[in-house]
Amino acid sequence: MTSESPRWFKSSYSENGGACVEVAANLIALRGVVPVRDSKCPVGPVLNVATGSFASFVAGVGAGEFGVV
Repeated sequence: MTSESPRWFKSSYSENGGACVEVAANLIALRGVVPVRDSKCPVGPVLNVATGSFASFVAGVGAGEFGVV
């Protein structure tokens, strides 16, 4: 089994306001999940979201289904 470290990034749409999440897209194919964490707490917990669920979430955000912050 290959053990690869996550390479974290946040969206280019993120501002430096501190309300960001980071994802490790390099692990999607290897593990079948999208690791997500709070950018303010990089040593904190990581939520592993199934790829299909994450894709649905991103599509929902793009379609404005979650309102405006």
